[in-house]
Amino acid sequence: MTAVSSYLVGLVGTGVTQSLSPAVHMAEGAAQGLAYVFRPVDLTALELDPGRLPEILDWCERLGYDAVTITHPCKQAVIAHLDRVDPVAAALGAVNTVLLTPEGRVGHNTDTTGFEAAFRADMPDAPRGAVVQLGAGGAGTAVADALVRLGVERLTIVDIDEDRAGALAATLRERRNADVRAAPHADLVALLEAADGVVHCTPQGMHDHPGTPFDPELLRPDLWVADIVYRPLETELLRAARAAGCATLAGGHMAVAQAADAFRLITGIQPDVDRMLAHFRELTLAEERGA
Repeated sequence: MTAVSSYLVGLVGTGVTQSLSPAVHMAEGAAQGLAYVFRPVDLTALELDPGRLPEILDWCERLGYDAVTITHPCKQAVIAHLDRVDPVAAALGAVNTVLLTPEGRVGHNTDTTGFEAAFRADMPDAPRGAVVQLGAGGAGTAVADALVRLGVERLTIVDIDEDRAGALAATLRERRNADVRAAPHADLVALLEAADGVVHCTPQGMHDHPGTPFDPELLRPDLWVADIVYRPLETELLRAARAAGCATLAGGHMAVAQAADAFRLITGIQPDVDRMLAHFRELTLAEERGA
């Protein structure tokens, strides 16, 4: 009898009990014939301070975990407790996947590779001359780096916190030798008029933050739109963009692509991304029906 490969994975962060990632990972593991267990380590539910992250990593190693995925607020703090960091994650200064190997802890960032993979799959021919990105937070940092790697010629970052946008733009200019600039929100109308595409990286459009990040009247058929929000699956921005004839990239694809990258890193097996995406959609739609 052939032994079944087994994996034990944790998701470390605050408020992660309701995350769909464990279910998506475990379903793909089952489809691949693996014994794959993925459990949340919810700092909020366990009443653990994020400052105890070093202990949590030690516990996971002692309990035989093969990997942990990392989310807010630990993506930056975890780096100090790793033995090696993938160059892409090191450049970003953020890690969301840690492999617990016999040779030590190895950090990766699949947020940025996930957006890149989703964009290449869904929008391979999208023009990349001038792109506007809304939001310069943690997710925005990962997406901006991916946009530069995707060949965007001129990236303009807009954030309500102008200092944060300016800092991200400066970092990318220095690290990637790219044409990246920050602009105030007041310039958004003019920026969109001259842009090939816009990427939305703020919470606007989530269930708890309904609405669109800008007036849908600014949309036009030759402007492509990417939204990283995936709860709900179709945001108000995406609905308006499709109605205006825009090519669109939904946040669910990025969420699944980053999960697929993490699955591959953890198991060494290439997952079926389409199958993972279908399962993710089932889970999200069921959640929305039950809301």
